Amino acid sequence: MCGIVGLFLKDKTLEPQLGSMLTDMLITMTDRGPDSAGIAIYGGTEDKAKLTVQSDNPDTDFADLDGDLGRVIDAEVTMRPNDTHAVLSLDATKVDQARQAIRELRPGMRVMSDGDVIEIYKEVGLPKDVAARFDLSSMSGTHGIGHTRMATESAVTTEGAHPFNTGADQCLVHNGSLSNHNSLRRKLKREGVRVESMNDTEVGAAYLTWKMQNGATLGEALESSLEDLDGFFTFVVGTKDGFGVVRDPIACKPAVMAETDQYVAFGSEYRALVNLPGIEEARVWEPEPATVYFWSH
Repeated sequence: MCGIVGLFLKDKTLEPQLGSMLTDMLITMTDRGPDSAGIAIYGGTEDKAKLTVQSDNPDTDFADLDGDLGRVIDAEVTMRPNDTHAVLSLDATKVDQARQAIRELRPGMRVMSDGDVIEIYKEVGLPKDVAARFDLSSMSGTHGIGHTRMATESAVTTEGAHPFNTGADQCLVHNGSLSNHNSLRRKLKREGVRVESMNDTEVGAAYLTWKMQNGATLGEALESSLEDLDGFFTFVVGTKDGFGVVRDPIACKPAVMAETDQYVAFGSEYRALVNLPGIEEARVWEPEPATVYFWSH
């Protein structure tokens, strides 16, 4: 079933509240996805690239990780731990080298996201517990998306939780099921696109990354997905400065959007939006099937 939320801020004065508003929206969707949850936050400075990593054994894996990694890639690395996750800051030219070094230095650790401004936090557990362990409500930013998962096609694992990041500052959450993800996964891997799990949602994310790497805008990539992806889906996508939504031509999965002068919001159900400021005056609508919606800063 799964629940999706998204919030794109137009009003900079709301940025310190992004985490708290998204957290409230996420927890409201608990009964649509009680087994795991995740959130992507866009914010912070752009003078360094960020790698968000996750470990099931953070006490061991995070011990001197910044020092070990810095020595291998010959660059300064700083680390900000947060429970089972940590954000590594480093020179943008060293990101690919760092990803490879992490696999060798800490084989059990996973990279959740990379980019200039994105941070992804996701874990197994009730959304309220996941939000609390990372103190998501204290985070600030310009936009973000979240997901509560009810696993139907794979095991309940951190790896299978959403959002999925397959390109710098790009991420995706999904409600639905893709029927051609295995053939598409093979094609994308031949094209050199990173796909690390067996989750069909990561294939959808990787497809959009591939289209944008080949010159498409996010809007154009979402348009192409309507032809190239088989199945039923509602996608909410984040990029460094943008936020997009698309539903398949049948649009059997629920979705509602709201827009004011301060924000654009998305929820699988309207109740996810009811506590947002000014929602009473918002333009509220159900996104049309096979129609791309996109906003950017």
